[in-house]
Amino acid sequence: MPKQVNVRVTTMDAELEFSFRGNTKGRQLLEQVVRTIGLREIWYFGLQFVDNRGLVSWLAEDKKVTEQNVKNETPLQFKFRVQYYPEDVDEELIQDITRKLFFLQVKDHILSDEIYCPPETAVLLASYAVQAKYGEYNKSVHRRGYLSSERLLPKRVLDQHKLSKEQWEDRIQVWHEEHKTMLKEDAIIEYLKIAQDLEMYGVTYFEIRNKKGTELWLGVDALGINIYPKDDRLTPKIGFPWNEIGNVSFDTKKFIIKPIDKKSPPIMFHGTQPRIHKSIMQLAKGNHILYTRRRMADNIEVQQMKAQAKQERLQKKMERDQLEGEKKKRENIEREKQQMEREKQELMMKLYEFEETTKRAERDLQEQLDRAMRLEEERRRVEQEAARLEAERMEAIIAKEELARQAEEQMKSQEQLAAELAEYTAKITELEEAKRAKEEEAETWHMKAEEVEQSLLRTKEELQSVRTPSNSAPPGGSLHSSSSSSSSSSDNESDHEHSEENSTYSAELHSQDIGEDHLEEDRLTEAEKNERLRKQLMDLSSDLEQSRHDSKKTQNDLLHAENVRVGRDKYKTLRQIRLGNTKQRVDEFEAL
Repeated sequence: MPKQVNVRVTTMDAELEFSFRGNTKGRQLLEQVVRTIGLREIWYFGLQFVDNRGLVSWLAEDKKVTEQNVKNETPLQFKFRVQYYPEDVDEELIQDITRKLFFLQVKDHILSDEIYCPPETAVLLASYAVQAKYGEYNKSVHRRGYLSSERLLPKRVLDQHKLSKEQWEDRIQVWHEEHKTMLKEDAIIEYLKIAQDLEMYGVTYFEIRNKKGTELWLGVDALGINIYPKDDRLTPKIGFPWNEIGNVSFDTKKFIIKPIDKKSPPIMFHGTQPRIHKSIMQLAKGNHILYTRRRMADNIEVQQMKAQAKQERLQKKMERDQLEGEKKKRENIEREKQQMEREKQELMMKLYEFEETTKRAERDLQEQLDRAMRLEEERRRVEQEAARLEAERMEAIIAKEELARQAEEQMKSQEQLAAELAEYTAKITELEEAKRAKEEEAETWHMKAEEVEQSLLRTKEELQSVRTPSNSAPPGGSLHSSSSSSSSSSDNESDHEHSEENSTYSAELHSQDIGEDHLEEDRLTEAEKNERLRKQLMDLSSDLEQSRHDSKKTQNDLLHAENVRVGRDKYKTLRQIRLGNTKQRVDEFEAL
């Protein structure tokens, strides 16, 4: 009896442990895993492991697990991963769990830079990833810092911009808020719809050489096989869709792809390692089968799954619409309640303001009354002062008139006095003249008297000498006169006038489908189909351009920028590399 083997299988969000018998085949183990996680779209997935040589391989479904060179350890280690990608995630991925597993793996590849993603797209995808985890943005719940522990962007993007961790989180939060009521499941599919347009999405690369020995990349994906130059894994140069490929085979030396076109020679190359051929074969067969199946009518199982998924989504939509209706009702009630509360607050505020206004008005009125009383008192005082001043003015006028009268009388008196003075002065002058004349006459008479006296004396002496000498002399006398003078003086008076300044008082009173025929060459990117998405990416690019370190751009950044400059995208490139017939493209491959 085969012994039991323990195995640990790691999915993108869990670890599972199983035991199986030694003769269990790869498909049986895969089915056990998908049953455990409730997955039915098994054809996209596989079990990945590291073999004894250290190479990453996929577990073959038709061989025993123990015969596939799985690294010998206990328990055996496997990763449950997406092995094959659909052409259109929205059309082909049916179950929510399938979409979630794709989302987790693609997100991991973008964050680890296994899939090149330009910065603006990386920020927008990060916001959808946040929506897928947290749901609708809620300001009261999702406070600043709620993204601090999240792995949001590729390290390359972080290094290329002069933005702090908080600034990145702010930008992503803004776009998270932009998604509004989007469901988590819808955010996941929106993420994948944008991601599937990235040039490296869904492509498995192998290092090969053509006959000339030129080193190239062989890219295998859902749409076919493409050839890339060694220095550019974004822009393939030659493409071969699966509907042109009829057969693939390999040996230890070379890998051969035989086109359906009989006129075309086979495509031959060899890998840098022998085991690469086996991996190419495995991927080529699986992708070719799915490519063919997608172009056929769905089998019963897929039809049932799609019908069930459609019914579940319809049921979810109805439940969501019901919830949204109830939510809107609650929001309306809450808005009405808030409106009533606001109105109440406004009325209370108005009442308060009215009371305050009334109080202010009362205060103003009282102030005005007080001011009016003060003004009245001041008016009375001013009137009294004015009356007093008027009385004083009248007294001053009377005094002035009296002074004027006195002055006039004095002037008249002065004139009379002046006339009398002039008259007296004339009389004094006349008297002085008369006096002088009399004095002169008196002097003359005095001199005459002296002469007479002298003559008398001489006569007496003569007589004495004639007579007997007698010494008796008659008594003599002298005439003495005196005069006196008088003077007059007059006084002058001056007039004084008083005036007073008056003061003034004042008071201030205050289509997607890929076509019905599924021609992938005719596809458009999500950004081309969605004007809103295109504008979002343009706004993000413009915003990030201001903080970008141009010196830190990688080779892929430069290649992507050139593709954008010349107007290339994933599907336009696909159309270009499939031009010409198969033979021409094979010859072009050989000539590289």
